[in-house]
Amino acid sequence: MDLKSLIRDVPDYPSEGILFRDLTPVMADPQAMKFITDGMSEHLSSLKVESIAAIDSRGFIFGAPIAAKLDIPFVPIRKAGKLPPPVIGVDYALEYGTARLELSTAAVDKGQRVAVVDDLLATGGSAGAGMKLITDLGAEVVSAAFLVELEFLDARSALPSGIDVFSMVRY
Repeated sequence: MDLKSLIRDVPDYPSEGILFRDLTPVMADPQAMKFITDGMSEHLSSLKVESIAAIDSRGFIFGAPIAAKLDIPFVPIRKAGKLPPPVIGVDYALEYGTARLELSTAAVDKGQRVAVVDDLLATGGSAGAGMKLITDLGAEVVSAAFLVELEFLDARSALPSGIDVFSMVRY
């Protein structure tokens, strides 16, 4: 399936000079969502992943159906202040400032094999922060999976080495 044909380019959004990749048309297409869920699930299953941790909020759209298909736990990595305590958190740099992600301290088990899922890999800030939260709790991040990767930003170099990085569409 040609997923790129469903992704809408929005020039100068959210600011001048940025080409925004709008995934809304992909999400509106049931066949595309099935294709994405099946493709990511197949890849992650081969890595013997034991839970899916997805990043708030668009990562949830892809991560939850993958976890359901693989019959493994879904772990939400949330924006600050969205989870009840106890949580751990990490601050990270955005293209336009800073943000914080948090994770319940009971979300993963020590040694558990976890895949981090998000919609788009740009600079690697949120993915790296999510991975840090998982490893800080003693679990092992074995993969980071994305629908879209903006290769020209070289985010893979910002992610921990030795981790599988999987993306279905690359720009």
